[in-house]
Amino acid sequence: MTDKPRQTLSTLWIFLVANYLFCDVLSLMDPRLIQGLASGNVPGLALDEGFLLLSGIVMEILMAMILASRFLPHRANRIANLVAAPAMALVQIGSFSMGSHPTLHYWFFSTVEIATAGIIAFAAWRWHFPSHDTDLVNAPVAQVHA
Repeated sequence: MTDKPRQTLSTLWIFLVANYLFCDVLSLMDPRLIQGLASGNVPGLALDEGFLLLSGIVMEILMAMILASRFLPHRANRIANLVAAPAMALVQIGSFSMGSHPTLHYWFFSTVEIATAGIIAFAAWRWHFPSHDTDLVNAPVAQVHA
């Protein structure tokens, strides 16, 4: 088996993380948000330690999936992607109910992020591997056929 599904999933997670980060970077250019960040309270959202911890956990899941998609055995890899991708899509959808009215750039990046999470889940769903070969995922072809 080639590593193409692993490479594809890992690359999609990298793309997803980049979108999350660039959305946040562009948000820092919004003067209304800067005022809220300085005061520790964006309208409708308290930026306390709990919020920051939760945000860190979400970002860590995204970054961990880059590595997990690359290195986990097939079955665990597929399950992790089928759990994490929809969870991240739900987090992003849920973010619309937090804070102030979303900006146009936030809508744009959110659309890309939700679509990418859907593509990841779809790719993981379609990634099939013969059950009897699951322990041989990373074995060289010569050893598999020997």
